[in-house]
Amino acid sequence: MKKALSLILAVLLIASLAACGNDNSGDDTIKIGIMQFGEFDALINAKNGFVDGLKEAGYVDGDNITINYLSAAADTANCPSIADTLINDGSDLILAIATPSVSALKEKTTTIPVLFTAVTDPVASGIIPDATTPGGNISGSSDLNPVKEQIDLIKQILPQSKTIAVMYCSSESNSAAQYELAKAQIEALGMTCVQKTIADVSEIKSAVESLQGAVDAIYIPTDNTLADAMTTVAAAAIECKIPVVPGEPGMVKNGGLATFGIDYYSLGKQTAEMAVKVLESEDPLKTVGTLPVVYQTDASDCETAINTDTAAAIGITIPDEVMNIAVKYTTQQ
Repeated sequence: MKKALSLILAVLLIASLAACGNDNSGDDTIKIGIMQFGEFDALINAKNGFVDGLKEAGYVDGDNITINYLSAAADTANCPSIADTLINDGSDLILAIATPSVSALKEKTTTIPVLFTAVTDPVASGIIPDATTPGGNISGSSDLNPVKEQIDLIKQILPQSKTIAVMYCSSESNSAAQYELAKAQIEALGMTCVQKTIADVSEIKSAVESLQGAVDAIYIPTDNTLADAMTTVAAAAIECKIPVVPGEPGMVKNGGLATFGIDYYSLGKQTAEMAVKVLESEDPLKTVGTLPVVYQTDASDCETAINTDTAAAIGITIPDEVMNIAVKYTTQQ
């Protein structure tokens, strides 16, 4: 009986050791955390581009890497706890999508390489000290959109316009920076700029209604709060017959009139290229701080977008020279 019991214990011990051996081999799998601030088109496209870019480089989720994807549901209060989760999970690299995500990670870790994307001005936001040589454990890609060209598009579509409102959330520093760029171009074209800020989404409808009859169009930068609530913005603007030119094509798809904006999927793929350099370096933590911030400055990386349903609802005829080159969206898509 004792011999039989000893044999059973020996078998169990061997099985236990074998299981431990399997766990150790599993530790070779690279862990990549992704914190996405919200579930709107631009950020989803950036994430998809990042994952696909990694896959093209040979890093496949469920094969040689494990991706832990978490969303903050556009609530900044959720970001610190998500950062803790990704750090405690033993992430080898973390992608932070949008400024609130990377800001939370900056406060939590200096020992894990962090790449950001969909951040307009990482220096002004206090994320990194310099875009050319970030230093530390953080770098990434910027979604600084072509503000000048977007204001030019307003004038091209609405040549008689004289007053343009720039609407954004007052708590978003990146939007405030874009407001200054937009104001400069609006005034350079001989128009008047009206600043319109909101504190949260509950103020959107009343803010738009307050501009009825006072402005010829509304410009919205790549503002996370308004991007997440673009359908609300569009509904109010259409009711007031005010054209809205937002900062990126996903916001046009959700009811904005038109824009000339960057490709977030491509931006995500460019960030994946940075991730590969970090993962394949001898010192990933040191390497990430040497990578300059990536900007999409080539017009070929941008898309002219028109929402034909919105144009019809407001009663605006888009000039042929714009319509002929535009990607056309409908609100029902």
